[in-house]
Amino acid sequence: MVGHELRQAAQDGRDADAEPARRTWLAAGGHPAPARAGASPTPAPPRLRALATRLLDDLAALPSPLTPDEPHSLEAIATTWPDPGAAPPGGPGARSARRTTPATPGPGGLTPDPTEPPTEPPAGYPARLEAAWTGRAVGCLLGKPVEKLPLHGIRTLARAAGNWPLGDWFTARRVPPEVLAAYPWNRRSAPTSLAENIDGMPEDDDLNYPLLGLLLLQRHGKGFTTADVARLWLDELPAGRTFTAERVAYRNLLHGLEPPLTATHHNPFREWIGALIRADVHGWTNPGDPAAAAAQAYRDAVLTHTANGIYAALFVAAATATAATGRADVHTALRSGLDFVPPRSRLAEAVRFGIRAAGEAADFDLVVDRLHARYGHYHWVHAVPNTALIAAALTHADGDFTHSVCRAVSGGWDTDSNGATAGALAALVAGSVPDRWSAPLKNRLATTVPGFDGIGFDTLAHLTAQEAARS
Repeated sequence: MVGHELRQAAQDGRDADAEPARRTWLAAGGHPAPARAGASPTPAPPRLRALATRLLDDLAALPSPLTPDEPHSLEAIATTWPDPGAAPPGGPGARSARRTTPATPGPGGLTPDPTEPPTEPPAGYPARLEAAWTGRAVGCLLGKPVEKLPLHGIRTLARAAGNWPLGDWFTARRVPPEVLAAYPWNRRSAPTSLAENIDGMPEDDDLNYPLLGLLLLQRHGKGFTTADVARLWLDELPAGRTFTAERVAYRNLLHGLEPPLTATHHNPFREWIGALIRADVHGWTNPGDPAAAAAQAYRDAVLTHTANGIYAALFVAAATATAATGRADVHTALRSGLDFVPPRSRLAEAVRFGIRAAGEAADFDLVVDRLHARYGHYHWVHAVPNTALIAAALTHADGDFTHSVCRAVSGGWDTDSNGATAGALAALVAGSVPDRWSAPLKNRLATTVPGFDGIGFDTLAHLTAQEAARS
């Protein structure tokens, strides 16, 4: 955790101030952040754990010079939006995601403005939502077997199977044993996510979180608070199904901390991709209202994330809400999403770069190489490189579903999350998913989220449409 926090400090401008902590940590026998994943093979001795706790506190107290360009509060973020008045200025306690009028002082004192009518879902919306849920599952499943592999390994495996440029499920058939030994599939995913063994959609956090988002809306409506999200997690989300920022926030809740401290206390993963993968449902339930979707996504994201981790969720939620009307192409949706990201933030710069790079090269491999050269110093789960890759893949695919998911996964980094987000947005724009992708999923999703195991994407679409219609 200290190694990851030192890495975060280098990225958000605190590196010089953090240097004494780095020297102290390494001199005491501490290690830098792992390149890919995993905890130490053996537990750290008590003296090192005590030092880690002190250093994490010291590092968190260092101010970032990027804060003026990367604000944290919804009120500050919303001043950069196309219509700042369209978002509630109350932060994590705001009760309404639509245009609001303060009723009482403080973050909990916001009520809906009765003069602002809710946006009605478009005709035939459940069918479009079924495509989005299915597309999310397809993209996730496509990326699962190669999650955590380096880019070269993904390309080598696919080429060995005659599947490059990537255009179909990964497979071990025809892949030489030495290639499989050099680049082993993701251990947990391979038994359920290769072409030869897919039988329905297996459990994955990229689907669990949208399910929890749907459950959140069913219980609390669009005026939910961040505290509602926290309670729902403690009630319904098994701790073992959480990772990185979400696991730290969960631990912080158990220790008695409340949002937004849950996102910042000893949480070096606070700008990673976790909030982004929770954002789709906020766009799905606010078709045509990207400001409401972004405000809703903020109240979800602030439980676990800050700055660029939050902006990634705002970007996806707003782009999804725009695409949900059925009248916007993917490029319009991406531009809309970018409108809700602070323009001088690192995430905004990365998304703009990804879109521009995708428009300049016919070969997507060249686009990916440019992205990795520019953002490869970030951790492979960080929001900045992954959001840039998602934007580039969707831009380059120009609305084609197969190209969208395959380009997102073939770009490496967080392959299943990127495939899921790209697949959901591309399917929402297209309104359907090709049968060759949807058929192996058998309209069946496995999950440990209570009440949803074995559910079909058609049922999920109708449940989501019900929440979209609720004001």
